[in-house]
Amino acid sequence: MDEYKKKILEDAGIDVDEILERFMGNTGLMDKFFSKFLNDMNYTKLNTAILCGDASGAFLAAHTLKGLCGDLYFKNLGRIVCRQTYLLKGGDMESATAIMPQVAQEYEKLSAAFKDCLPLAV
Repeated sequence: MDEYKKKILEDAGIDVDEILERFMGNTGLMDKFFSKFLNDMNYTKLNTAILCGDASGAFLAAHTLKGLCGDLYFKNLGRIVCRQTYLLKGGDMESATAIMPQVAQEYEKLSAAFKDCLPLAV
């Protein structure tokens, strides 16, 4: 992976060295998983559930998104979605809703980075 793309991904909150280690240096596999993340509907489900006041749906989507972030080393989005998951689990829909702009900001950073960098494999 070239340094330019690596910097874009790191600036978006991805621990590139960790994910490269996990995928044994296979940037083609990273491309595949990053592309799948772009098509994953859990962010949309979370957003919809928050807007509709559906705490149960929001928790399920946030929890799933938290797992994806952990698996793919998305540090920034992972931290905020983890916090949101705990708020929802504790029944604090108001606070979980209040941090949704931060979730959206981090999600958009990742999406933009993937659109700029994919494919990673050359």
